[in-house]
Amino acid sequence: MIRNKHLDKRPESGVALLAFLLTLALLSVALMGAVSWWSFERQRESEEDLLFVGNQYRMAIERYYYATPGAVKVLPSNMEDLLQDDRFPAPVRHLRRLYPDPITGEPFELLRIGDQINGVASKSTKPAIKRSGFSPPYTGFEGLETYDQWRFLFSPPRRRNSSRSSPSVPSTSTKTRGTP
Repeated sequence: MIRNKHLDKRPESGVALLAFLLTLALLSVALMGAVSWWSFERQRESEEDLLFVGNQYRMAIERYYYATPGAVKVLPSNMEDLLQDDRFPAPVRHLRRLYPDPITGEPFELLRIGDQINGVASKSTKPAIKRSGFSPPYTGFEGLETYDQWRFLFSPPRRRNSSRSSPSVPSTSTKTRGTP
């Protein structure tokens, strides 16, 4: 007697394949969630690095400014001035190395006053994760939505006008109010 091969299969063999495919689908969904979480955590770490590195640049620019000999203080004209300040007999290093932007991996955008550098900013337009709860040096970042809005600036103090060293004294002219 000839038997049909298809009729001899047991129906349970399809259940194992279905269970395997269902397990595979569940694992892929879990893996997608893990990748999403990992990406979020990586961006959060890059954001913390951006705050650290940006502040390193800001402090280096501030040190350069206050280390300027004489009464007239200047800001650096290029980033290499922060690496090796040759204005002194022994070169001074205000910054160990030029750090890349942790978000983009590229050099920072330089912020200038004329031809002098007073800060750096990220070139990334990605939305920032942290938008509130900044510590005191970064309170100006509250509510900013993208990384390119985070500006690490050193604002030099305004120069006092030397001609106004004493308070003004009222004039002793003979004219009084209302007389021509």
